[in-house]
Amino acid sequence: MSSFSLPPIHDNPDGGWGPSSSNIPEQFKFKDIPYAPFSKSDKLGRFADWNDPMSDGRQAATGASATRDSRGVSNRSRRDGAQAFGSGTASAFAYFHVDDESSFSLVDNKAAPPRRGNTFSRGGRSVGRGSSFISRGNQRSRGGFTTSRGGFQRGGRKGWRDWDKGNRTRESSVTISPQWTMLEEIEFHRLAKLKLEVDEAEDIDSYGRIFAYDKIYDRITTKTEKPLQPSDRIKYNTTTSDDPVIQQLATKDTATVYTTDVILSVLMCAPRSVYPWDIVIVREGNHLFLDKRDGGPFDTVTVNENASDPPQDPAPPNPNNPTEKSIQEAPSINSATSLSLEATYINQNFGFQAVIESTAVDFAHPNPFYGPEETDPLASCGYRYRVFDLSVTEDEDIKLCVRTEVDAFLPGAGNPQDGHGLATIRALNEFDPRAPGAGGAQDWRSKLDSQRGAVVATEMKNNSCKLAKWTVQSILAGADLMKIGYISRVNPKDNSRHVILSTASMRPADFAAQLNVSLANGWGIVRTITDLCMKMPEGKYVLIKDPNKSVIRLYSVPMTAFTTEEDEGETFEADEHESAA
Repeated sequence: MSSFSLPPIHDNPDGGWGPSSSNIPEQFKFKDIPYAPFSKSDKLGRFADWNDPMSDGRQAATGASATRDSRGVSNRSRRDGAQAFGSGTASAFAYFHVDDESSFSLVDNKAAPPRRGNTFSRGGRSVGRGSSFISRGNQRSRGGFTTSRGGFQRGGRKGWRDWDKGNRTRESSVTISPQWTMLEEIEFHRLAKLKLEVDEAEDIDSYGRIFAYDKIYDRITTKTEKPLQPSDRIKYNTTTSDDPVIQQLATKDTATVYTTDVILSVLMCAPRSVYPWDIVIVREGNHLFLDKRDGGPFDTVTVNENASDPPQDPAPPNPNNPTEKSIQEAPSINSATSLSLEATYINQNFGFQAVIESTAVDFAHPNPFYGPEETDPLASCGYRYRVFDLSVTEDEDIKLCVRTEVDAFLPGAGNPQDGHGLATIRALNEFDPRAPGAGGAQDWRSKLDSQRGAVVATEMKNNSCKLAKWTVQSILAGADLMKIGYISRVNPKDNSRHVILSTASMRPADFAAQLNVSLANGWGIVRTITDLCMKMPEGKYVLIKDPNKSVIRLYSVPMTAFTTEEDEGETFEADEHESAA
């Protein structure tokens, strides 16, 4: 029969309740762990709760009957009636600094500046995730919203994913196929070092009809603004290979390289470009044709391309996560694509409107692109085919034939048929100085007459590439003047109605000096690309500007690349006729 033995009982010599701390048995291995009394109302849900609002009070001095939180409110007065029992003994688990940290110092011990903007204001409301806070006392002014102190100003960056608008990657102007072979890669800083002096051009022939420039537009001010009228006129922008005149000149072996002034200006001003572009190069025998694609970047005008914060297009959906329910941004009239189409529309209509159609001068031949089936009237446009000699030594014979365009002639400045008094007409457009992407532009209506120099300087900074291309085109065409109109919206929120605020006259050579445009550098770039392509075998190539880097790349592509369905259909029909014969 088993016996029962009474375990030893250790009395507390202090007379208190529970075992004494001086005679705890050795079998209690956890005697060195500090003990913190707790109340039954304490919530023991986590091992360590760093967000506990009562933690500050519990780290008070030992023996405190009650603690106060950061607002000075006693814990006893809390709504849940939490007891203060044991609240002061939690300091046993607190961290104490052992080493002296007096030698620690900050690198920058200056006080942080007060934060301005995007803060809560009294009576404010949140617009949505990632957006600014708008005060209820907003007053809508002309050109956007202005808010009270603490809200956003100058239009405010509002909307979804505004935080990464400046870091969005651009898409290439053409999809690069895996079958293409990259032949060369040239950085812009290498292109900027090239230089080639070229003599004056030789005029080959001229086509088309131009009208006289209306000098009334030189006297327009912001107080006598004139509405921009849309006009139905036909103006052709045919690529090099489809030009019948260039085809005839190629059969006569007039030059080595054939192109247009629009394509050539992009290549000569390549180091200034930010947006992507591409040039299709076809080598046939000893001839080189520089072409553009239909619907490519050469058919539209850019806006604020060189601004520090250029206009952005809405972010495309993530192709790697098709199930992601992303919030699509609403189409904006101030996006990059919308502004480009608007600027193209303004340039065309301003050129149509600023001429006197009753006074016309015909060049040696009629417009080569205007067919007998056309019914709409032609716009004022003259084509001058000119040849530049790119030879470096006397033994070389490398010439470039370019089709240039002029838009009007100046009455009383000489005979336009001999190349005197010719002018090109372009237009700068103002959309909304408070909108994102405006590039810090001034309000033209208030600054254009009194501070024209500041307005021109801002446009030269934000549109450096566009103005450089216009200047190079005018110099290539042999124009005496550039007429640049300042066109603004009637209402910043409406991109369909515009007014002409002023017109400036520029001499292309002088304006090129102001823009720091070097024609010698541009001709050096053209000669370098020509030499690269002439070393390659016959075929089709494409020169592509990287969408996000200052680099151009030369690719070898199949001959069937960039061909439209109509061309393929014509080729197929021709093959059928040959096989039937």
